[in-house]
Amino acid sequence: MPDFFEIDFLDVESKKSGDAIPIRYQVGGETFIHVTDGGFQDTGDSLVEHINKYYNAPKFIDSVVVSHSDGDHSGGLRKLFDNYKIGALWMLRPWLYADELIDRFSRFTNVDNLIKRLKDLYPNLVALEELAKDKKVPIYAPFQGSKIGHFTVLAPSKSTYLDLVVESDKTPDSVESFSSSLLRTAGVMVENAIAYIRAAWGQETFPQDDTSAENNMSVVQYANLCGEKILLTADAGRLALNEAADYAPNVGLTLPGINRIQIPHHGSRHNVSTELLDRWLGQRLKSQPDASSGTFTAIVSAAKTDQDHPRKTVIRAFIHRGANVISTEDGSISTGYNAPDREGWVSVAPMPYPEDEEN
Repeated sequence: MPDFFEIDFLDVESKKSGDAIPIRYQVGGETFIHVTDGGFQDTGDSLVEHINKYYNAPKFIDSVVVSHSDGDHSGGLRKLFDNYKIGALWMLRPWLYADELIDRFSRFTNVDNLIKRLKDLYPNLVALEELAKDKKVPIYAPFQGSKIGHFTVLAPSKSTYLDLVVESDKTPDSVESFSSSLLRTAGVMVENAIAYIRAAWGQETFPQDDTSAENNMSVVQYANLCGEKILLTADAGRLALNEAADYAPNVGLTLPGINRIQIPHHGSRHNVSTELLDRWLGQRLKSQPDASSGTFTAIVSAAKTDQDHPRKTVIRAFIHRGANVISTEDGSISTGYNAPDREGWVSVAPMPYPEDEEN
């Protein structure tokens, strides 16, 4: 069988959006299973069922990647440890760097106390660490440059990650965090008061502030499979995606030029900007193309009942650059190349171009 890949964005079957992305691919006759995120804790059973049904009931998963600690990404991964032998767990654990961080926290002078505090703040990661240790699964840190099968981590670098741990709302005892927390809270208040305005083709209005430090901790992964350039972004924001773009030449990736891209953070406006999308995807087209005639695919994981995601401005911005945007709002999505046929799966119509955007 020739090389192939299939990347599945599962419907997490929740009122809020989440990410569960099992992947199977073959390179040079060798097959790999690579799971990035598992949705909410209740998503775990659906994730296992999907892998068994469509990946030929494997006994072994090569790599499990935790993009970041949020429960809508990490919760469902626990089920994998009960059902498969896992080759490696990739996740970032802030308490491992307590000795490097201790001087940046105003209330802590003892490394052991800081470790305990960080573990209390990141229970999802602690639970996965305990499972991995119990099952004797090695854990690796997915910092920039790490190779996970045929995927490469573009962000975060270790230095950026440590900065983000200090800045995070989850660690309010740090010297730097109070003012940034106020800014993010204000951003949420403004986001909830959004009105819509009619907008011409090409018009884009993004908030000035970036997403949270927690989201910018997201592991950004890149792979070139079957000649297709694939970018998985999780909840990465502008800081993370710019750092990833800076690193792209190190993996032979010339920007702009992505074929399949995960729209960050379920289509939130705070994760991207006009300048950032120009960098990754190219300049806006001068006129609106015909439906379904896009030059690349953009996938957004969004629950049908989630009123906050995806934002119209974001969908417009991807279409402005020639994307066919598809969403999990009506069910799970698979994007692939030379992938085995699946009975009952049909082509997905791209999302229509929104004629208005958030003001």
